[in-house]
Amino acid sequence: MTKSIYALLILLVFIGCKSEKEKKSAPAENAVEVAKDSLIYPEETHFKSIKQITFGGDNAEAYWSFDDKQIVFQSNFKDWGVNCDQMFLMNADETFNGTKPHMVSTGMGRTTCAYFLPDNKHFVYASTHLGDKECPEVPLRKNGKYVWPVYDDFDIFVSDLEGNIVKQLTTEKGYDAEATVSPKGDKIVFTSTRSGDLELYTMNIDGTDVKQITDELGYDGGAFFSPDGTKLIFRSSRPKTDEEIKAYKDLLAQGLVEPTDMELYICNADGSDLKQLTFLGNANWSPFFHPSGEKILFSSNYEAERGFPFNLYLIDIDGKNLERVTHGETFDAFPVFSNDGKKLLFSSNRNNGGGRDTNLFVAEWTD
Repeated sequence: MTKSIYALLILLVFIGCKSEKEKKSAPAENAVEVAKDSLIYPEETHFKSIKQITFGGDNAEAYWSFDDKQIVFQSNFKDWGVNCDQMFLMNADETFNGTKPHMVSTGMGRTTCAYFLPDNKHFVYASTHLGDKECPEVPLRKNGKYVWPVYDDFDIFVSDLEGNIVKQLTTEKGYDAEATVSPKGDKIVFTSTRSGDLELYTMNIDGTDVKQITDELGYDGGAFFSPDGTKLIFRSSRPKTDEEIKAYKDLLAQGLVEPTDMELYICNADGSDLKQLTFLGNANWSPFFHPSGEKILFSSNYEAERGFPFNLYLIDIDGKNLERVTHGETFDAFPVFSNDGKKLLFSSNRNNGGGRDTNLFVAEWTD
């Protein structure tokens, strides 16, 4: 879940960046070029080519259909007639530079985390529209600290590709969002506050058989299944000291979380064999399984001194062999492999003219 990419970019403005020499874009073999400069930095050896597919606004949480022919994503691009994140649908070979994709959410409330169902004709997403048809306020700071809102009005819905809601999957009081679907097509994992804390749950794709997966204090979210559906990878903030626990509980009571200290955890799909995967410090998040199922691709600012840049990293599922994948100066996140494993979707601030726009990119992936 983005919690609004704009909010993340505001954070970068507030806290400044690590002092480094500016990296210049240089042509890479077979790369798709914009003007004279390649979109691939010289060190980004896992990218065989790259294509920018949106050109304005904040675009993120882009996910492939099961047949890799379509992409659903969220955007708050005002030129597309929205005031906060809504869901948009595109064919996998399209780009939107001066044109608008088809909106497939209601246009009411705020939405997050759309994900295709196995039939490629429906998707799940979370929306606040039942609580309020207007866009909710987005608090960015509380007591001088960067925060994300956790809206109690979020529930998870099933929609067809024309934007018609055909089913509501969650009706519990509180936050239900961040739903993703197992590659096996049988289960959905999501985050909920129904227990009083932000925990992971699974359910069948029809909303039945809800099971709680995590039960430790802290924000467990942004979960994804492994390619074979047997494991889950997710981000978590796990407060330990009395001071940290009090601060976490006080913020959550106000519908807020502080996401600046998060690590990755991995477990079986039923919650067993839970292990902390990263011990890097700062914010480690938006993890996604490599097609092999043996590695995790994720975003982190652990090398940053004062908040950013965020770059993509690979790590083995046993926590070994950490490798930096992207080499941007601001923000690369939300990596998602296509189901055939050949392409990678991600969000980035590259090629935005030095502004705040976060756009979607598709890269040909090579190991």
